[in-house]
Amino acid sequence: MVKFSFISVILMMLTTGVTQASQDPTAPLGWSAPTKKQTAKRSYVPTLQSILCDEADTCTAILNDVSIGLGGKVSGYTLTHIQDDFVTVSRGGKQWRLELFADNIKIIER
Repeated sequence: MVKFSFISVILMMLTTGVTQASQDPTAPLGWSAPTKKQTAKRSYVPTLQSILCDEADTCTAILNDVSIGLGGKVSGYTLTHIQDDFVTVSRGGKQWRLELFADNIKIIER
């Protein structure tokens, strides 16, 4: 009788331990959780804020609060062309024309 009680106590101790399943026991056979995909960090085209030119026609542009000259880089984009009212930036073989004033500015008549 003592043997039986002792064996019962040992079995209870073994079965009450913490167990962890390597996968969800309620999932269908052969199913595994989907892996997380790494998303590429998206960089947005810089915002043109100002164009500054001196008497010698040397111009700089302010893009994303950074003053850069021709050939300078901001947010991975290279400043390739500066005019009085627009600049051109390039990245990865593509070019973007950034205008100083938006097309949708309304003129208010007084």
